[in-house]
Amino acid sequence: MFKTTIITVSDRGYRGEREDKSGQTIKELLHGLDLEVIDYRIVPDEKDQVRDALIDTIDNLGSDLVFTTGGTGLSPRDVTPDATLDVIEKEVPGFAEVMRAESLKKTPHAMISRALCGVRKSSLIVNLPGSPKAVAECLAVILPALPHALSKLKGDPSDCGTP
Repeated sequence: MFKTTIITVSDRGYRGEREDKSGQTIKELLHGLDLEVIDYRIVPDEKDQVRDALIDTIDNLGSDLVFTTGGTGLSPRDVTPDATLDVIEKEVPGFAEVMRAESLKKTPHAMISRALCGVRKSSLIVNLPGSPKAVAECLAVILPALPHALSKLKGDPSDCGTP
């Protein structure tokens, strides 16, 4: 079982002015998988607070997988990818590429997403969009690859081409 954290990045959600439907969508879609949600939090669109939340959940709580939702666009307050870049040691562009490709089938706005994915220590961080619909669409396309990616991060020595 992989320890998972969900971090919703939203000023209004943080202030209690908006229900966090995207974080709840993530929780629902992970139900029944080999992923245990050990932490869930809402932080404002502040780069330092997003960065600190990512560091805390990996370095202190031992999360293997961290999903962020929100803050991936072009507005001045969208800082999630910037905070993620501050804490990762290497990018895993395939996840972000496939999420954008899948989303582009539904909306041309997908091409303005700055979401990224990367590794800190032996943990994977995945930036998801902020809308519940987009979260569901993006998770559907990456979930099949997550167990293998996490196993490799944890040191699985088997060949990748071996079932």
